[in-house]
This record gives sequence, C-alpha cells and structure tokens, in this order.
Amino acid sequence: MSVAPLPSNLPVLKPGDYATNQDVRWCPGCGDYSILMQTKKVFAKLGIDRSKTVFISGIGCSSRFPYYMNTYGIHSIHGRAPTFATGLKLARPELNIWMVTGDGDALSIGGNHFMHIIRRNVDVKILLFNNKIYGLTKGQYSPTSEQGKKTKSTPMGAPDYPVRPVSIAIAAEASFAARAIDMDVKHLEYVLERAAKHVGTAFVEIYQNCNIFNDGAFEYATDKATKSDTTLYLEHGKPLVFGKENDKGIRLHAMNPEVVSLREVNQDDLLIHDEKTPEPSLAFLLSRMRYPDFPEPLGVFRDVEHERYVNLVRKQNEEAIAQKGPGDLQKLLTGNETWTVE
Repeated sequence: MSVAPLPSNLPVLKPGDYATNQDVRWCPGCGDYSILMQTKKVFAKLGIDRSKTVFISGIGCSSRFPYYMNTYGIHSIHGRAPTFATGLKLARPELNIWMVTGDGDALSIGGNHFMHIIRRNVDVKILLFNNKIYGLTKGQYSPTSEQGKKTKSTPMGAPDYPVRPVSIAIAAEASFAARAIDMDVKHLEYVLERAAKHVGTAFVEIYQNCNIFNDGAFEYATDKATKSDTTLYLEHGKPLVFGKENDKGIRLHAMNPEVVSLREVNQDDLLIHDEKTPEPSLAFLLSRMRYPDFPEPLGVFRDVEHERYVNLVRKQNEEAIAQKGPGDLQKLLTGNETWTVE
C-alpha cells in the first residue's frame, strides 16, 4: 500500500475526524458532497495518517476540497495542481498526496500538466470531478461538454468534440484508471479505496452532477429505471455483462465492440475484462464506449505496476552525488558559468 496506517497507540479515527471546522460551500444538492463523504469514509477505513496527507487542488468548485479535509492542503493555480503535486512528492516522497480537480481545470488550461503527471507515475491520487460544465464561472461549456451543448458561451451549440478523460489517462500509460459516479456511493467508496491502495499515480474520473448549471447530465446512468441498461460495472476476470436481467453483453467484432443478446450468443463469446494486462489496448477500447451507443463502463479499467517517478529521479540524484559529490549552490552562482552584460 502507498498509504501509511496510523500508529497503534493512537485512537481509531472516524470519517468525521477527517472533517474540518469550515462551512462546506457547495450548492445544496451538489454531487461534491457525496465525493467528500466517501473520501472521508475510505480514509477512516484505511487509517490514513492526517499528518502525512496533503490535498492539492487547482481552481473550480471541486478545488475547494482541501478546505474540507482535516489534512494539509494547497489551493493552487488554475490547471497547475499537477506541478505542485509533483514537486511536493519529489521533495517529500513519504507524503500521501491527493489531487482534486475538475473537467475544466484539468483538461483545458491544465491539459498538458494532467497528461505528464500520469505518464510519469508520480504516485499521486487524482480525483477528477466531471460535470461537463464550468460551474464556478456560472455555466460555460467545458472540454467534456457534448457537441451541440447550448450554454452561455455557446448559445448556438458547442462546436467541439468532447474530451474523454479516461481515454487520455490510459493513452498516457496510466498505471491506474477508473470511473465512478457520485450517486452510487458504495461503488464510489470501492473505487476510491482501490485508488488509495494503488502504488503509483491513480486516476479516478467521477461523474458529478451540477444541479445548478447542468442538472441531469448523467441521469441516464443514475435513473433506476434505465441505469442497468446504460452502465456496465467492470469486474476483473469477468465477462462484460449488463442489463436488467443480465441478458446483454459486449463482444469484440473486427476490433470493434458490439452489444449482443445472451439469448442469441454464448457468454463464452463475450469480452473478458482484464485490468492487470500490461497492454492498455483493451482498457482504452472500453474507455471509448459511450452512451447511447454502448453502456458506459464504471469501475477499474486498469491497475498495473510501473516504476514510480520519484524513485527514478531520486536514484539519479544519488548517483550524481556519488560521482561528483554534493552540490554547492554558491559556487555555482559565482563560478565560471556566469557573466555580466554591460
């Protein structure tokens, strides 16, 4: 595990012990409340040491998260939370670092930083709240808004194709990539626990309802009458089966997924989910499945082991010191590599 348990001589903490005295300032009914609660539950369950934990965020509604967790926290710059998280992890590798961001913060101005923290496997847990809208700035379309979405900034409909966060993460060789939804609290808790236990960068996209500016964006995946047909829960080593009667499945046909009826095909013909395979192609294929053409996968897409960035960088530093001795900053500043411009 990448998280350190509390010393045995300390009292067992409850979810409420991870809460601060700050008023939680999200709109009533916001999905962020659910994510906050499940995070506190997981922390209490795993006995995560508050004194060795840091939450880092950028800008947006989701980025208020550090104020509400009784740990250390940094409310940083728009899109730049990954740089703060990377620097802190390199300087203090023993810390348990979580990054909280939104679809606008991470995928627009922060897109470049988002990609690189994942490919480096820095050992940071990344929670991306995806509500398909800019909530804090009052309802402009975001990188994940569907094409044609009418908002204050796109009154004639968004001309862009939407970004798929899990697809980007897997394309960047994420060692852990998952998706959950705010209203399915048990499954969200399960996914957060899996992310917390992963050694390496763990990316979790969370479908989060913005009931003020984009209410019902994920209703197809939360409505009890439809969700069994519009979502598919991933289980390692299990065939991809869904539907109210578990009578539908996903089969691969000429490198393309297709929905089939189990009344017409054998379950042995279905795709088997393998989150542990080093080859990310299957996970990427699943990340491309989107409603209404397919049920949208929820759960862990990929969970593999990679060498962590912090280990590689620190090893290089140790080798450099062994070869050349410790550095001297003052000597560097006043040495032969400086000059005066007159």
